[in-house]
Amino acid sequence: MPEIRNFIGYGNNPPIFRWDNNAKLAVQFVLNYEEGGESTVLNGDEQSEIFLSEIIGAQPVIGQRHINMESIYEYGSRNGFWRIYNEFTNRNLPLTIFGVGLALEKNTEVCDAIKNAKFEVASHGYRWIDYQHIDPRIEEEHIIKCYQTIKNIFGYYPSGWYTGRTSPNTRDLVLKNTEVIYDSDAYDDDIPYWLERNNKKHLIIPYTLDNNDMRFATAQGFNKGDDFYNYLKDSFDTLYNESKKSGSSKMMSIGLHCRIIGRPGRFQSLLKFLNYLDQFNDIWICSRRQIAEFWYENFS
Repeated sequence: MPEIRNFIGYGNNPPIFRWDNNAKLAVQFVLNYEEGGESTVLNGDEQSEIFLSEIIGAQPVIGQRHINMESIYEYGSRNGFWRIYNEFTNRNLPLTIFGVGLALEKNTEVCDAIKNAKFEVASHGYRWIDYQHIDPRIEEEHIIKCYQTIKNIFGYYPSGWYTGRTSPNTRDLVLKNTEVIYDSDAYDDDIPYWLERNNKKHLIIPYTLDNNDMRFATAQGFNKGDDFYNYLKDSFDTLYNESKKSGSSKMMSIGLHCRIIGRPGRFQSLLKFLNYLDQFNDIWICSRRQIAEFWYENFS
């Protein structure tokens, strides 16, 4: 069943609601854990990774290893993850992990830390690759494998899904082969919404590519930490002020990557934003599963 584009959404009449405890804004941090699941001949791929690294505009190395690219990704699992993990656990803040199955399999210590912190683990696919032109049978195999991998490692199947670099088949394959209660492969709204899929309601919790540290690694993106901090602050202020004026809550997603925001020169921007949030006692810092549970309870 092909996706039908919806240009209208809630329009100028979004639902009027307040999160629990009358919170004006739900702030949700995602940490993408991808290190080890990217393209490399070591994983049986034809070429090296070219996406989201310090090498802007990287060209693929065909049939051979790209040692520099591999090393940049390894920084994320060796250092960046721990810098972010320690900050969130010290502050007792929830975090949703978008976990790539193969990457999780390669780092038991990281998985144990995620378990101990009780962070939500949502599926980020079995591989960190572009599925646009992948054979649907292979994509389906990867979806099933990641779903089971998360269960094997963490003791539960993921409640949420985010492939990221999707194919036109991704959502149907996820819903066919899993029991997830939401997916985030959408960027088209500021709050969750229901989608009709195979005569059932399916929850979409939109994600973000702008409130996202990935823009440090893209052309015309963030150049320094203050760029990221100011963009997050401006986004927060807009949504918070809209919520105050309208009387209805909003949602803000923030995307992080171990190898990107985990670099020392960028990390301060995240700290500054977390410190900024400390000024507000009427916001809700939460996991994506908590957002899903609220929506099921109040809007199903």
